[in-house]
Amino acid sequence: MIITLQQPTPNYPDLTFQQQYIVIGIESDDLRVLNDHGQPYLYPHALFEIIDSTEPQDWVTEFGDDGERYAYPPALNTPGFFEDFFDANKQAVMTFWRVINQRLVAVMAQAA
Repeated sequence: MIITLQQPTPNYPDLTFQQQYIVIGIESDDLRVLNDHGQPYLYPHALFEIIDSTEPQDWVTEFGDDGERYAYPPALNTPGFFEDFFDANKQAVMTFWRVINQRLVAVMAQAA
């Protein structure tokens, strides 16, 4: 899925207006993207316009009790994964970048 920020917003200075971002996961309907600082943060989906709604076929999708959606690649779809990543757990960091690099290569191949 490829999205773009709909309008400039001072609340999110780490995102650039009209910049395209690749969604790397969905958590409680929020979108996880690599922001302009290269950090995988969650942002409200309402901030974005969807440019390409295609999602990777390998994503594991689940729904919460209130119907909120969660979707991640299998390797990132474990409880506490992003807590471990932000705590600089070596295995989590290596797994994250391996998965992200594979996803970026796949997106670039689709665009070619």
